[in-house]
This record gives sequence, C-alpha cells and structure tokens, in this order.
Amino acid sequence: MMYRLSAYRQLQKRASSSHLNWITLFDSRRSNHTLSFATVKAEEVSGSQPAEVHNLVQGKWTKSSSWNTILDPLNGQPFIKVAEVNESELQPFVESLSKCPKHGLHNPFKAPERYLMLGDVSTKAAHALGLPEVSDFFAKLIQRVSPKSYQQALVEVLVTQKFLENFCGDQVRFLARSFAVPGNHLGQQSHGFRWPYGPVAVIAPFNFPLEIPLLQLMGALYMGNKPVLKVDSKVCIVMEQMLRLLHECGLPVDDVDFINSDGKTMNKLLVEAKPRMTLFTGSSRVAEKLADDLSGRVKLEDAGFDWKILGPDVNEVDYVAWVCDQDAYACSGQKCSAESILFMHENWSKSSLLDKMTELAARRKLDDLTIGPVLTVTTETMLDHAKKLLQIPGSRLLFGGEALQNHSIPKIYGAIKPTAIFVPLEEILKDEHYPLVTKEIFGPFQVVTEYKDNQLPLVLDALEKMHAHLTAAVVSNDILFLQKVIGNSVNGTTYAGLRARTTGAPQNHWFGPAGDPRGAGIGTPEAIKLVWSCHREIIYDVGPMPLGWKVPAST
Repeated sequence: MMYRLSAYRQLQKRASSSHLNWITLFDSRRSNHTLSFATVKAEEVSGSQPAEVHNLVQGKWTKSSSWNTILDPLNGQPFIKVAEVNESELQPFVESLSKCPKHGLHNPFKAPERYLMLGDVSTKAAHALGLPEVSDFFAKLIQRVSPKSYQQALVEVLVTQKFLENFCGDQVRFLARSFAVPGNHLGQQSHGFRWPYGPVAVIAPFNFPLEIPLLQLMGALYMGNKPVLKVDSKVCIVMEQMLRLLHECGLPVDDVDFINSDGKTMNKLLVEAKPRMTLFTGSSRVAEKLADDLSGRVKLEDAGFDWKILGPDVNEVDYVAWVCDQDAYACSGQKCSAESILFMHENWSKSSLLDKMTELAARRKLDDLTIGPVLTVTTETMLDHAKKLLQIPGSRLLFGGEALQNHSIPKIYGAIKPTAIFVPLEEILKDEHYPLVTKEIFGPFQVVTEYKDNQLPLVLDALEKMHAHLTAAVVSNDILFLQKVIGNSVNGTTYAGLRARTTGAPQNHWFGPAGDPRGAGIGTPEAIKLVWSCHREIIYDVGPMPLGWKVPAST
C-alpha cells in the first residue's frame, strides 16, 4: 500500500509542475520529435526494419525463447517479430496473478487513493492521445497491422481518447459509488458496494487493436482488478506501445501483465492461474470453449450476425445507401457490428437504393484502404460462400463476388470486392438454407432480402432464430413500426430511426450483446461495473441493544 501511495504522490508532484512537464511525450534531443514512450516508428515498420513486441510480467518487459513472425498484410513481408511465450514459460504469469488477492488491488475499504491515481492516469493519457503527433502515431500503427482507411483508424484513436476523458479525475471513484438502506432497528444499515474480482484476464481481437483492449483494460483497472492482457498477435504491437504510454502517464508497471502467445498456451494460463473473471471478445466457438474450461467465469462479447431492417417509409435514399455501405464495408467488413443482412421493405427495392449502394461499393479501392485485406477469412472461403448462396433458388449477385486484382496481399489473407447477394426471404427461412445464409463472414460481405407488409412476421421469425444478438438497426421514423420490431427482438445495441446504423458506436453508449447472461458491455460506467465488478453487501449492526434484553427461547 505504501508503494501505491508513493506512486500517487509522485504523480501529484509531477502534476504540480508545469503542464508541459508532466505530459511531454517527446524527446527534443532527438531529431523528428521521437515519441519518448514509443519503441517503433509506425511508418518505418517494414520487412527491412522489422519491429519487436515484448511481454510484460511482474513489472518487467521480457522476451521469450521463440518469436512469431507476422507478415505485412499488404505485401506479405515479415515485418513484426512477436516474442511469444510457450507453455514452459508461463510460471511468471501464473505467479503474478496469484499475488493479487480476491479483494483486488483496491476496493472501497482498501487503498482508495488508487481510484484517484487512475483518474490522473486517464487525464494524462487522454491529453496525450489528443496531441496530433500521438494520435497520428497510433492511427498509422493501426493501419499497418489491421489495414483500414486513415479516417477509420483515427476515429478508433479519438473514441479511445474520449473514453479516457470520461474517466478523468473523480470519475473513477464514482464507479465504486455505494448505497445504503435503513435496517430493522437502530444501528442496522445495509450497504451495497461494487467489489473487484482480483486477478482477471482480458482477451482482445485484431479488428480494433487499440479501442477494444484499452477500454476493457482500463475498466478492469478502475474497479480494482489485476489484469493479464492478451491481444491477437497480428496486432499486439499497438497495445504494447499503448502500455508504454500508460506507464509514462503514471500507471504502475506491475499493475498489468501483457502476454503474447498462441491460443493453446493462453488457454493453459487461464486454467492454471484461475483468474476470477475473463473477458473474451472474439469468435463464438472460442467463447463457448472458454466458458466450459473456466466453469462459466467469463464475460463474452462474441460474434455478431447483425441485421438491419428498412421500414416501409422511404426517405433520404442517398443517406440510407451511404450508411448501408459504411455499415457493411468500412474496415473491409471486419467489425463485429458490421451489417450482415439487410431486410428491405418492398418500397425500398422500388427506389434507387440498390443502384446507389452498388455505386458506393464501387468507389472503394485498395489505394486508400477503403477496401483491403481480410485477416481471418481467405479469398477462397469468401468466394466459395458466395457460390453456395447463389445456388439457393431465386438468389442473385447484386455486386462484387470477385477477388481484388493487382495487389500483393498474401494468400493467407482474403481480398475481395465489396459483395452483396440477394436471397429471397422465403428461402432464407427454410431449414436447409438458414444456417448457410446466417453464417458470419468476417469480411466485406452481406446478404440482402426483401419483404412485403404482410411478411414482417417472417422477418421477425428470422431474427428470433439467430444465435448472436450484438447490434441491429431499424431504419424508420414510423413509431408503430419501430415499436413492433424493437419489442420482438433482442440485440444489445440497437439503433432506431431514419439515421439508424449498425456500426460506429461512440464512447457514450453501451456496446455489447443481449440475451445471454454472460454478455459483456463496453464503453459506459454501467458496462464497466457489470463486467469488472460484483456486488458486495455489508450489513452494519452496531446496536444499541434494547433495554432489558434477555436470551429468548430457542426457535
């Protein structure tokens, strides 16, 4: 505790000096204003200058006995070496988590100064990400490992910055706000507290290399937990650099462990270290395995086959077409919130919507990364899926369905044009077709269908049969239509109204699935408290004793 208090006082001392002194992130002694926390330059990471990613355990950056070489998704060159921990090297990570008690690094009765310390860290980190040089660094680093347009990468950085701004100062300790209820007699009161789990784990995917792991990591820390962080090795360099920035902003170096490993090794760590809670963002298959292996001590933000329904009122066709294009194909469709299926009322199919969507999809090109490599699904897999869909009676290709040409993307990744395939609603609902149509393809791929007024119950049946309930959109300003669809669906983050979308969640609202008690949220105080703390009730009963009290008869 004295170490924690000392760290916090050091932060206070630094903050009391000039504003620039405690947030200066550049070493002016070097040329080109090198970022003092960074160990790489985003533009220079290449096959000729490969970067290295290390592990962090018990406050020390370490290497491992073997390296995993990551290929540049744009040209196939080996451009990042990741020090991956093998099963024989797990003990320091197991020991590190075991040192954290179940009651956490802090809680409302223990080391409350840490709430303030983490508020200060958030303040400094938010300010840092607001500096153009720093935000540009992270945006370009994201682009290198998870290719997307610069604007999409920069938005990820800015959303992360806004999240940190939301938890500056006293906002961290407000997350641990308690309540009291009067008791049955004088001296008795019950108090409800938010309590940490202690040792926890965060497992984050490749598609948002900064936003998802950073938001969940900070939520875990805010509530008093000691996390071990595992990010997909293809993109882990982004969070490695962010952790170095957090350390420069005052986060104690032993508050977080950072491990790089394959899935099997990480699974072994979780089984041996027995974290009290594990947050997993990724595929449903892995999520279910973790739920079994960890006896249900998980929170999941898994796959999403996300739907959008266009209601009967046709308005602002240009805008709706643009949103559909963004929802389905931004980041090459590699968002868990990407539009997977579009249900059009027949009024929309009579409009110019599909023509406009075709034109918008054709604008996307590899040069500016508005379309790019798909990191988890190969070209052959996506084209084969398209071929199978086109064998369904009445199906037709709306646009796309072809591999990208004239590129150097390695074959281990996918590269196809933005694709949309029309499948009749009646065929979708058939048992022999439904699993195929609703298979999530984590790439620039969507299914489109049409319904009439009297077929809305069929659309609702299609939604009911789905297994993943992450995001959804009901595009209509008809309030009765909205009520009907929302009342008969379950997706955790649902947008409603003419401007409804499935993607682009800002930091000011809950993002996460519904319909599953294991569902995890992200972004808001409610999400942080749900995922990273549990309820503890303390009943004070201090008296006084009633006058003349005597031992009663046994009951």
